[in-house]
Amino acid sequence: MDLMEIFFISLGAVVVLYHVVKLVLFSRILFPKLWFPLSKSFFTSMGEWAVVTGASEGIGRAYAFALAERGMNVVIMSRTRERLDLVAKEIGEATDQTVKVITTDFINENVFSEIEDQLKDLDIGILVNNVGVLPGVVFEQTQESRGSCITLQFVLLSFPFFQMCKIILPGMEKRGKGLIVNISSGIATVPFPYYSLYAASKIFVERVSQGLQAEYKDKGIIIQAVAPFGVSTRMVSYQKTNIVTLSAENFVKSSLQYIRAGDRTNGSICHSILVRPTSARITRKKRVSIAID
Repeated sequence: MDLMEIFFISLGAVVVLYHVVKLVLFSRILFPKLWFPLSKSFFTSMGEWAVVTGASEGIGRAYAFALAERGMNVVIMSRTRERLDLVAKEIGEATDQTVKVITTDFINENVFSEIEDQLKDLDIGILVNNVGVLPGVVFEQTQESRGSCITLQFVLLSFPFFQMCKIILPGMEKRGKGLIVNISSGIATVPFPYYSLYAASKIFVERVSQGLQAEYKDKGIIIQAVAPFGVSTRMVSYQKTNIVTLSAENFVKSSLQYIRAGDRTNGSICHSILVRPTSARITRKKRVSIAID
């Protein structure tokens, strides 16, 4: 066998090995229960309480319900008392778990000391940072209104999640366990015209989450950024559900299976598959027409 044959055989072996590894990695997305099994007591083992921000509807409401169904008492937070009370009643009747309501407007940076006071005596094992806002496709044209819009988005999209981590992480570190889920978005993967600030803020969420996970992983704390694409919520005018656009309940049910899948996940099989095609399409066409959340 000459050197050329050895070279091509070796090259072929490397290519086959590469694709085998890719297939194995892809199977982790397809079979999360096999690769990332969770015990029935996994969530309750983290602590007695779960805190969910932006919980009056949509993804936040679905997380609050899902965690209560798994045996946790929940603190639900949003700025609309009437909606929160309704959600609290629904969760209590469906699960018999205790629900604590905190009405707060995250645009006011002074609210966090009050939030900390209301949470300080609770054994908080899980935090879901979901609060956010999606800007209109076209900003107002006046400079004054544009500036106000940008300030509002920055405060709602970036500041609350970091402050909530700051409030709750010390208790988790003291107990040596905890889970923090920070909701990002699939559009953080690509440049996204007309939603530039929203996409950039979600990149911020992901990078901070990944940094915090590196810092706290050895302390028994799981910190994960979850980046969905299409989820049917009020934020996207309740688009019709399909294979790509999931209901909030189905998305959350899926995403909880990937808790041990690393510091970033898209939360579902279909959204994970979307990542590469979407990146290629935005490069070619400079725009994306899929639903976002």
